[in-house]
Amino acid sequence: MKPHHRIFFLQFALALSMGALLSRLPDLQVKFGLTEGQLGLMLITMSFGVLCGLTFGGRVVERLGARMITMVTVFGASVLYAIIPWMPSALWAAPLFFGAGMLSGALEINANIEADRHEAVLGRRIMSRVHGMWSLGFFVTALAAAVVRQAQISIELHTFVMLIVVVASGWVVFSKMENAPKRPEDHAGETPPFSFPTIGLLPLCLLGAAPLFVEGAGVDWSAIYMRDVFGVEPFIGGLSVTLFSLAIASGRLGMDPVVDRFGPRMVATVLLVLALVGLVLVAAAPEPWIALTGFVLAGVGCSSIYPLAVSEAARRTDRPAAVNVAALSQMTFVVFFAGPPLLGFIAEHFGIRLSYWIVVPVLVAALMATRALAAPSPAGQLEAARS
Repeated sequence: MKPHHRIFFLQFALALSMGALLSRLPDLQVKFGLTEGQLGLMLITMSFGVLCGLTFGGRVVERLGARMITMVTVFGASVLYAIIPWMPSALWAAPLFFGAGMLSGALEINANIEADRHEAVLGRRIMSRVHGMWSLGFFVTALAAAVVRQAQISIELHTFVMLIVVVASGWVVFSKMENAPKRPEDHAGETPPFSFPTIGLLPLCLLGAAPLFVEGAGVDWSAIYMRDVFGVEPFIGGLSVTLFSLAIASGRLGMDPVVDRFGPRMVATVLLVLALVGLVLVAAAPEPWIALTGFVLAGVGCSSIYPLAVSEAARRTDRPAAVNVAALSQMTFVVFFAGPPLLGFIAEHFGIRLSYWIVVPVLVAALMATRALAAPSPAGQLEAARS
């Protein structure tokens, strides 16, 4: 296995365990007897965990190295996700969500830094594919969950089996992982204990946060949306998560050569327009198949914008790459995890359709921030990305 392929599997493995739980949120909601708003409040504890992991994890990631931090974060988070369904109530589950969020935040720093350094070694982009493996993992686990839910297999057994799969396969892949060499132009300063965004980083934060807002809405609420609005069977409801995740995965896995050819700015602009069209279709859909089409378009549209923002942040030379990546991820992943609870509050009080309309102006704002991305000529794209 090539060194950068281990980074691919890092994202895939965590997505399997996290996705197994998130795709069963309708069942978890029923088990704990929660309203949409209460379910959102439980999920927000994971947001705080991610914030802490991204704020304080940069120095820990640099000190422990890729292999150790990968094993701790992937295996640790997977154990917590498998334990959550066994809890007697949401109050018991909330601290576990927080802990899993902390580990996920540290993992995000590790994956992005290693991916950027491997790009320097390889001389080509792989960042979108790294995040594509995350989406592919969500697709696989969402597809499995749709079948498992239809077969009425318990959420406890489902998440436990996924834990065994992740630990067994991850041990084989991660045991030989090594640190990628730092970029020659990396900032030589020491990584500080805290990571916060600078003024210059804020447009990239907005650009990265908007598609993750869409992704959070699609992953966490699409199955509930299909159930509450159209009253569809569990398989069709789960299919919304499956198709959405597949669209994101397909976009990310195939986008790196497109970016090398056309430039990050043009690609991000086109993708954001697709995401806007998809969201409008979902929010206004009179029939289930139109909503499913909208989820597919939204998935493709929000696929590679966050990886583009991460690559741009990692190449900034004002601070160590780990700091800029952590600061960007801090802002964007708080939106990813905090967005669904906000949408849950809106859904409970104003209707779940309106919760999807709320995301539209966020994407419009992101369109105006695309100038923060590089727009060199196609021939000079890779060289400009390195400078």
